[in-house]
Amino acid sequence: MREINEDEGTTLPGNLYTMWSMPLLDKIQKDMVDAMKSKDEARLGALRMIKSALKKHEIDSMKPLDEPAEMQIMNTLLKQRRESVDMFRKGGREELAAKEEGEIKIVESYLPSAPAPEELEAAVTAALAETGATSAKQMGLVMKTAQAKLAGKRVDGKALSDLIKSKLA
Repeated sequence: MREINEDEGTTLPGNLYTMWSMPLLDKIQKDMVDAMKSKDEARLGALRMIKSALKKHEIDSMKPLDEPAEMQIMNTLLKQRRESVDMFRKGGREELAAKEEGEIKIVESYLPSAPAPEELEAAVTAALAETGATSAKQMGLVMKTAQAKLAGKRVDGKALSDLIKSKLA
């Protein structure tokens, strides 16, 4: 297999990314260099954490990352940071909670936007109508349908679940 030069503007074999959409790892590496140049230690630390999580998954799975895997890893990092903020606040460690909140903002900057509450409400209403669900037993089906309607958005599973429960109750 021959090497493809970046300025040829073609798609790499076996890689879903085209040259005009930069893979997340490459974007993070570029942003790390920028953070080093600007001596932004907090941002650099968060970017290193993101990069190591992505590389670990890539090495563990022994295949290149695809977009769904990247988003899953980023959502996991986001969830971990939110849990840490809660724990630090309960323990009276406000400075550590603030640090974690800074990391949350950095992780969120690499994720698609979250749907507006109206969008979430509309997706759940449409999913309920589409599935004809009337009881909590059908919640999984409604969740799956609503998530499909919100594809491309960063959906908080707990918020979506709570909204569906309230509609089914």
